[in-house]
Amino acid sequence: MPRLPTVDITERIDPQVRARLDQYLQLVGPQGLSGIRDIPERRRRQAELTALRAAPVVPGDIDVYDLSITHGVATPVLVRVYRPHASTRQSPCVYYIHGGGMVAGSVDGDHAKAIGLARATGFVVVAVEYRLAPENPYPAALDDCYAGLVAVADRHRELGIDPGLIGLYGTSAGGGLAAAVALLSRDRGSPAIAHQMLVSPMLDDLSSTPSATANTGFGAWSREANIQAWRALLGEDFGTDRVPPYAAPARAGDLSGLPPAYVDVGDLDLLRDEAIDFARRLSWAGVPVELHVYPGGIHGGETLAPDAELSVRVRGYRHNALRRALCGEEPPR
Repeated sequence: MPRLPTVDITERIDPQVRARLDQYLQLVGPQGLSGIRDIPERRRRQAELTALRAAPVVPGDIDVYDLSITHGVATPVLVRVYRPHASTRQSPCVYYIHGGGMVAGSVDGDHAKAIGLARATGFVVVAVEYRLAPENPYPAALDDCYAGLVAVADRHRELGIDPGLIGLYGTSAGGGLAAAVALLSRDRGSPAIAHQMLVSPMLDDLSSTPSATANTGFGAWSREANIQAWRALLGEDFGTDRVPPYAAPARAGDLSGLPPAYVDVGDLDLLRDEAIDFARRLSWAGVPVELHVYPGGIHGGETLAPDAELSVRVRGYRHNALRRALCGEEPPR
């Protein structure tokens, strides 16, 4: 069989995303943030990049306030509420879980994204601040995300949301946590979740799929960074059969009874295969699934190039899917 020619993966990246990636690498170095082995330094540089990308956001059409969840938790959990002025008294709610590889990221860092989501959907958005590894290994982040969700459901009247119309939304590590929260809520019997939106979800601690080994090494989130993050989260359990599905949802054996799911991922994302496999297994388990794989998309490409046509398009698809899932609204034609 003739050998296929070697293709430089960067040639396949969406051109607008590639242009921003090149600018980013000029700023932080040829390996990007994934080349930084020191986690505190990675957090610092990521925060700097976030500050450079985002202008201060003062939403005149959205009320924003923080709540501290203390009931039933050992460590208080902060949630930030974004309520559009135009939302109904019993609004659907999007429970937002930020990314950052389980070791970085924050509610502040995703503030503009949460505002954009609330504005585009008209729903109440609640973003949760969870503890990060390695200082707080598994199950700290999951405990925080679940506790925040329970509080949101319990306080639905105060928040003005419909407890039957709560959807999960998570990106990267947040996508993995959203899938884990859905599993935990199913197994504990509450809270009710109407929908789960998993964006480039971080699900598989083994990092051994073809995409994990091929879609790496060009400055975006890399396999080495991914493994380092899983090690930080799992500690001595990393790579063993002691890792529970609530830590790495790809390990879950039974996916039946989970809420309908929307999964999207770029075809050049190292997490592509685990996202596709999870969507496939959800479908086999009888869970309604909408799956999108975007040519030219890389991990974190939307954050790097939020105004790229690809980024705008995929956000639009998600917003329409949320409106359909949480209020039955069809997108405008």
